[in-house]
Amino acid sequence: MAVGTKLLDNYFKISERGSTVSAEVRGGVVTFFAMAYIVVLNPLILGSFSPDDAVAKVDVLGNILPVNQVAAVTALVAGLMSIVFGVVANYPFAIAAGLGINSLLAVTIAPQVTWPEAMGLVVIDGIIIVVLALTGFRTAVFNAIPPELKAAIAAGIGAFIAFIGLVDSGFVRRIPDAAGTTVPVGLGIDGSIASWPTAVFVFGLLLMGVLVARKVKGGLLIGIVVTTIVAAIVEAFANVGPSQGTNPKGWNLSTPERPDSFFGLPDLSLVGDVSVFGAFTRIGVIAASLLVFTLVLANFFDAMGTMTGLGKEANLVDEKGNLPKIGKALVVEGAGAIAGGGASASSNTVFVESASGIAEGARTGLANVVTGILFLVAMFFTPLYSVVPIEAAAPALVVVGALMIAQVLDIDLRRFEIALPAFLTILAMPFTYSIANGIGVGFISWVVLQTAAGKVKQIHPLLWIVAALFVAYFTIDPITEALT
Repeated sequence: MAVGTKLLDNYFKISERGSTVSAEVRGGVVTFFAMAYIVVLNPLILGSFSPDDAVAKVDVLGNILPVNQVAAVTALVAGLMSIVFGVVANYPFAIAAGLGINSLLAVTIAPQVTWPEAMGLVVIDGIIIVVLALTGFRTAVFNAIPPELKAAIAAGIGAFIAFIGLVDSGFVRRIPDAAGTTVPVGLGIDGSIASWPTAVFVFGLLLMGVLVARKVKGGLLIGIVVTTIVAAIVEAFANVGPSQGTNPKGWNLSTPERPDSFFGLPDLSLVGDVSVFGAFTRIGVIAASLLVFTLVLANFFDAMGTMTGLGKEANLVDEKGNLPKIGKALVVEGAGAIAGGGASASSNTVFVESASGIAEGARTGLANVVTGILFLVAMFFTPLYSVVPIEAAAPALVVVGALMIAQVLDIDLRRFEIALPAFLTILAMPFTYSIANGIGVGFISWVVLQTAAGKVKQIHPLLWIVAALFVAYFTIDPITEALT
């Protein structure tokens, strides 16, 4: 073993966890391609091309976040925080801008305050999360979750990321209300696979399924590369074009064609453009505090649930389903919110797509370092990596979801006081597009059913507290209206 390889092995405990340097590198690359879409999607959620656009996300003063600047800071923070998490926490859980909170910022918070003030609330959220982690409270809650709920969370995340893959590829689509049907979603377009991008997704899904079934090393990475090549060939001959909200048969987010350029300097003007306490002055202490409460609860449990699922999938948990030395991981993850808010990239958190890298064999933080480096490189080569369409990466999410759903085998579904909370946890994640919602529904129903079953003494005191917080979280709108 070369000296450099030995140093990496000793620091990251690669051999100890049954992995290899090549497996970690491969896993890090796969994770990057599975989540690289965030550098394209986050700017579309938070940013705008012009304040005059019909869909511009303007703040209370009519200002916007430029798309190109949001893309640059999204890649920057994802790269830096993924590397830090890998080096400090030594887990293969990559970090990037969380989809739930960025939507909350764009739709709910920014219209009430300025963008710097909205990002200031995210910074405060991160500080609170870090303090809760440093005091041990976050770790205590993590360890208080019953093993059955941890298994349900992992299975629910599997269902969630599979659903993300199906939706992003166009295989599953929302049916417009005007269609005159009560069915909320359907297969493809009018019940059929009527677009080339969706057909490419199906090809990629079957290809990756075969490679994984045959236990081919690097099966997911090979699948992504081959599917991208097929997508490029399809685009060259069929001239499908981008979707852009008007072409339902187009490519979603990225079009697999030769870019006009391969290199560009990132615009990092948004870094540091934040007002930490400005929102409290503009909308009042109570209203701003309620927004912070919403951010904290969503951040707190979204990341905790993701790490629970990823840890179980990577076989890094102990016999109780707990991750060793989880405290450091929770602190660094909380710092992701601070860094994301400070750079106007929105709160950064652990990404469920890391499961794709884990499926490739990643078991240590070295995979995270690889993913982080690729994000930093992506700041300069945005046109190049955007050649990979989401339809080529989405099959990996579905395959990984199929692997993670096996966690239901650890749940005793014959006991209804366990079966219902587990079932609700699993279903709520994909159906509400939120890991935190699934955890909240699971916690509340667990406390109620265990009490009804006469097992009050078996309920950890922290679960009562968390269940009560989630009740407040789910009723935050009427509470806000009553107080303000």
